[in-house]
Amino acid sequence: MTIKNYDTAYARLVGAVCACILCGILVAGLWPFHVPENQVTWRANNDGLYFGRYGSVLSTGTFSANPLNEDSGGSIEIWLEPASLKSQHTILSFDGSDHPGTPFSIHQYKDAVVLYRHNVDSYGTVRTAGFKVDNVFREERPVFVTIVLGKQNTSVYVNGFLSKTSPPIGTSTNNLSGRLVLANSPGIDDSWSGQILGLVIYHRPLPAAQVAQHYEGWMKNQRPALAQDEAPVALYLFNERAGDIVHNQLDPATDLVIPKRYFVLHSAFLRSPWREYHPSWSYWMDVGINIAGFIPMGFCVVAYFSSVRTMERAAAATIVLGFVTSLTIETLQAFLPTRDSGMTDLITNTLGTAIGVILYRLCVTQQLLTKAKHYGPNTNISTCMVRELATVSANSVTAGKSTEI
Repeated sequence: MTIKNYDTAYARLVGAVCACILCGILVAGLWPFHVPENQVTWRANNDGLYFGRYGSVLSTGTFSANPLNEDSGGSIEIWLEPASLKSQHTILSFDGSDHPGTPFSIHQYKDAVVLYRHNVDSYGTVRTAGFKVDNVFREERPVFVTIVLGKQNTSVYVNGFLSKTSPPIGTSTNNLSGRLVLANSPGIDDSWSGQILGLVIYHRPLPAAQVAQHYEGWMKNQRPALAQDEAPVALYLFNERAGDIVHNQLDPATDLVIPKRYFVLHSAFLRSPWREYHPSWSYWMDVGINIAGFIPMGFCVVAYFSSVRTMERAAAATIVLGFVTSLTIETLQAFLPTRDSGMTDLITNTLGTAIGVILYRLCVTQQLLTKAKHYGPNTNISTCMVRELATVSANSVTAGKSTEI
């Protein structure tokens, strides 16, 4: 094989590797390339809704704050069964709440229930407080959870019994207001999988005796035994068994609708890093994957720009290409509810590209490539050796020789 044919073969190889890496990155960043169907179905032989991997419903109208006393708190009763104890997603949330903090939301974290509610401290600073209750869920067993929101504390009952009460962490009002979203977060793809069998919302805290009575009523009659002074603002029995509406038995203005396509109510575009950050292993694992995924791109593209399409500023061009590729992906992700568009990915992807460039330009890497070229073209040589082979070819032509390899 002549030097010219060798150069051509390796130029094609490097180009093909770069194209494959770019295609792989686009597939990983934009899959499944479309908006999936809303995977919400009625249970076959019983009341309740089943939420699949991508499923969510939302209320047609909004819940207002307690018109009599905004500081009176509220309560939620929810009967549900998670699809897996490995889930870490949003079960219920409110969008557009009447308070300035993060909307009230309920999450599953493996076998635990996690609540988020806003609180105002003595200085008037609004914060979001998390409250975790362990050992709530069991494999393939429905559980009845009652959440009682006081002005300064939160109590969680499991199957009619008090499980945990949070300490006073500041005042909190108007938590159960806004548009209700089930099995997802209003702002990001955080779809929860499992069954919801019943849901009731009250504008006042329930005493322990009523919590126990309501649990017994749900277990016997699939609905709470309500006294005249217990009127909730929403009662969803999930007994329709067909159609795309879950009726609020007390107010049709806040019926739940099941869209045909999966959705995120407010898809974000390039969410700021501080809003995306959360101190968990999964967050740092995603950061590592995003960096590592772009290192091969940086390494191979700078090799291509340095050895095949020689450029004076190959390193800078490669990093810019990594940034543009990531920006394109993040822009398109804003239109895909199954993906999240954020600046964290943009930063980490560009960093990964830069690391790939640095690895290619290390003296150790170049020494290894130089040593490898002496074994000839029949050996598996890195695509980065094209630079050295091109130099050999140029010297041979200058000397008027026809070099065979």
